[in-house]
Amino acid sequence: MKLIHYGPEGTADSMHLVDGPTPAPAAGEILIEVKYAGVNRPDVLQRKGRYEPPPDASPVLGLEVAGRVAALGANVSQWKLGDTVCALVHGGGYAQFCVTAASHALPVPQEMTLEQAAAFPENWFTVWGNLINLAALQSGERLLIHGGSSGIGLAALQLGRHMGAEVIVTAGSEQKCDFCRGYGAALAINYHSEDFLARTREFTGGQGVDVVLDMVGGPYIPKNIALLRQKGPFCRAVAARSTSLLSCSNVFT
Repeated sequence: MKLIHYGPEGTADSMHLVDGPTPAPAAGEILIEVKYAGVNRPDVLQRKGRYEPPPDASPVLGLEVAGRVAALGANVSQWKLGDTVCALVHGGGYAQFCVTAASHALPVPQEMTLEQAAAFPENWFTVWGNLINLAALQSGERLLIHGGSSGIGLAALQLGRHMGAEVIVTAGSEQKCDFCRGYGAALAINYHSEDFLARTREFTGGQGVDVVLDMVGGPYIPKNIALLRQKGPFCRAVAARSTSLLSCSNVFT
């Protein structure tokens, strides 16, 4: 198969096509014929030599793809040959074929093109895992999202609204704040001109929020904790991607 490799200088111009072996799916995996691959920050950092992929990951760039199922590993029953899928992959997306765990693939919605679907899994697996699996966001709760106009932030804003939460976001310009309001943010705070702690307290009448999704960390951590609603059923702050923050339940009583 053809795959994209890159030169030692790590520039975008150094990327080029080379021949390589087509991977075979192991038990519980599927082989995807790739039509489109998403581009993520880890891909760029890996190309520049600033990110070392896990030892068991493919050395080929690419963390998400969209295409068709080309082969099934043993014990895979949820997919059949020819199914149209998008998937989160353990490297290897910048190629004609790649493998992934069958559970890491999703059916492509009818209204979504394969090109669009290739940019779907990384953001939405991250957001769903944080807001639903970890933070257990519920209808009627308040959610604060930092970086609301980013890929993760926008997905979280949409999911929060879908779950029936009231969503507050921070963003770095008035244009970005307006963009977030267009997607249903109840409050959008320009962090360059306003203190999000004071503004959120004012907006919520001092009650605070139930869940914080933070991609910043550092000096934001004490402010996030200060904003968690007290005497509520759950008080939770979670961190998107690799930022270490906090996940807590029934801490403040």
